[in-house]
Amino acid sequence: MSNNNLVLNRFFTQYVFSDLVTNHTNSTYCTVVKRYLKDEQGKKNSEVISQIYKYMSKNYRNEYFYQNTMLNKLLLGRHSLNTTTALTQIPIGKSKADFIMINGKAVVYEIKTELDSFERLNTQLDDYFKAFNYVCVVTCESSYEKISKLLENTSVGICILTNRNTLQFPKEPVENNDNLSHKALFKILHKKEFEEILKIYFGVLPQTTQVFYYDECFRLFSSIPISILYPMVLVQLKKRNRIIKEYYQNVPYELKSLLYFYNAKEKDYLNFSQFLNDKYRG
Repeated sequence: MSNNNLVLNRFFTQYVFSDLVTNHTNSTYCTVVKRYLKDEQGKKNSEVISQIYKYMSKNYRNEYFYQNTMLNKLLLGRHSLNTTTALTQIPIGKSKADFIMINGKAVVYEIKTELDSFERLNTQLDDYFKAFNYVCVVTCESSYEKISKLLENTSVGICILTNRNTLQFPKEPVENNDNLSHKALFKILHKKEFEEILKIYFGVLPQTTQVFYYDECFRLFSSIPISILYPMVLVQLKKRNRIIKEYYQNVPYELKSLLYFYNAKEKDYLNFSQFLNDKYRG
């Protein structure tokens, strides 16, 4: 893969996206267009972005491409916005979960693209099992044999992004509750989320000084049996990422993941819709 393609990693990011929503232009966007398109003049921004994404699908399937494919084919394809929530970049131990999907259960998907190594994989998987009981590695066809051997006799599933950009599951993840940790679960929750769990389970919140409040919350949290606590944690996590469905359904396929994790307000959708319909101006 050419190092020249690295600019594509900067393009499909929240920072660039925010700039496009607000200002309808961005220097990284213009750089990418000049590098990968030859006939951009007169085209709508939606057409330009579609052509960039098409190039990526054939030449540079980076983490964003994987994540966006999974969101489109799993969350929007197999499930629905009404029943399923996706999360990204959730810190767990020394790792960050690439993609988590929560419906009746929660699955962590660790993405290993053609551009990645498996060097940190064992550490990442160990971390994920402290906070979630289903884990799956997503990779490409050429890495299947290697990942299959690495994950043999484990509860970790395997998902393949095929050369035709479809998803296959040669090995489904198996439930594994052995390493769920009160500490890991507590750390992935926001303050209002663990407070809600404590109120539901104990009926009250700790009465203590502000200095000791966090520690006292964790002490109570740790006393809840993990078999009861874990489903309560998923209920809280599932409440995140409330998108505006009537606007979101009009977002182009190529940008579904960016919009989903942007926490866009109504004006953001309207501004971005205008940008997509405008003609490209480099």
